[in-house]
Amino acid sequence: MSFTLARFILTSGISTQAGSTARNHGSLLLTPRARKFTTTAIPLAQKSSEELLVVVGGGAAGVFGAIRAKTLAPNLKVVVIEKGKPLSKVKISGGGRCNVTNGHCTDNLILAEHYPRGHKELRGSFFYMHGPVDTMSWFSDHGVKLKIEDDGRVFPVSNSSSSIIDCLMSEATRLGVSLQTGKAVTTASATSGGKFLIKIEKRTINYVEYVEADYLLIASGSSQQGYSLAAQLGHSIVDPVPSLFTFKIEDSQLAELSGVTFPKVKAKLKLDNVQSSVPQLTQVGPMLVTHWGFSGPVVLRLSAWGARNLFSSGYKGMLVVDFTPDLHIEDVKSILNKHKHRFVKQKAVNSCPSEFGLVKRFWKYILDREGLSEDMLWASVSNNSLISVASLLKHCTFKVTGKGQFKDEFVTAGGVPLSEIMLNTMESKIHSHLYFAGEVLNVDGVTGGFNFQNAWSGGYIAGTSIGKLAINAYLQEGVL
Repeated sequence: MSFTLARFILTSGISTQAGSTARNHGSLLLTPRARKFTTTAIPLAQKSSEELLVVVGGGAAGVFGAIRAKTLAPNLKVVVIEKGKPLSKVKISGGGRCNVTNGHCTDNLILAEHYPRGHKELRGSFFYMHGPVDTMSWFSDHGVKLKIEDDGRVFPVSNSSSSIIDCLMSEATRLGVSLQTGKAVTTASATSGGKFLIKIEKRTINYVEYVEADYLLIASGSSQQGYSLAAQLGHSIVDPVPSLFTFKIEDSQLAELSGVTFPKVKAKLKLDNVQSSVPQLTQVGPMLVTHWGFSGPVVLRLSAWGARNLFSSGYKGMLVVDFTPDLHIEDVKSILNKHKHRFVKQKAVNSCPSEFGLVKRFWKYILDREGLSEDMLWASVSNNSLISVASLLKHCTFKVTGKGQFKDEFVTAGGVPLSEIMLNTMESKIHSHLYFAGEVLNVDGVTGGFNFQNAWSGGYIAGTSIGKLAINAYLQEGVL
């Protein structure tokens, strides 16, 4: 079987034949890049029985997809192209421990609700094909001992992301996956023969290569590279905006409380550009005071669910916090009243009701906001002041003036719309044999291991689809 499609090679100003300036490595044609280029069309040689999968991106989704495809189809040539260091996000996530997945969401419908973008679409086959339990089993079967912490986050017992990285790299090497770093895929186009012509550049040494791939998996995370390739191949892009970030708060007194933690608060984010009630913009859980405002799981979840509206509002809004979420406001008033009569001769600032579980520094902050002096005794606190303090504990408002950075996870909302992908295979609806996985898609999860689970699931499904096709192609080739 032969092809009419020509492969183009960049040469230094003169026409060449295949094999003179160019070096032919199977299905890869490599040429040094010179300062001045012309293009020369060179016909392809007879088709080899070895098909090629090119994976764009050496992150969690890309590497896991490559491993899965190569596991199913050993005769498939698999090449991962990564412009930086492979698995770099894996290395830094969870404070360097790698939050592999979440172990508390075994119900896939509940699991899907942890994805601000994707919570409707992911209720179907996605997690049924490869969910958190499957992820944990895979790593356990490959020698990585895991543990589930109280909040559901799953980490390696070693508390080191190196355990995950070493496992993935070792398995990729064992299977014969080729990982090429320091390179970027800059262009991709579909050929008339149903393949993909891919341009790969290595700028550091002025070098370019063209590759013709049978399968293309774009798993480049939130980098512009993946969005550009997807657009070149006819896909639309939902403009990416930041997700998972902390809130900057306009309150000079609050800055003095940096480091104070609250095990459980109920926080509601109010935005001028959101008129209707959005249940997910109210969250319950731990919160932390920082030098610039608030952080912690509650704030990060709010930032994810409100990512697009926060972006369009210039990251301005109002945060309403309930610091005693398990108590009704009437109970709070009653507790304060009883406390007042029990400790009449004590200074209010030195005596906070234990039922509230508040640290002294924050209790002082609450009293200061109500204008109660440090020297005021409980006996001097009026009933109206008690009501005001109770109201403040239940409905404490803070002005959000901007976003901070969450260093453990860099996540974006946006990318290739899920409506353009078949989630049971991760294949493009526009081009056969084109696949997507991970954050390049318009999917993002809240903090807690959900973004990595998206990567493992998408990579696994794409790798499975590609591997099965490659097996069938190999068997048919053998029959012919």
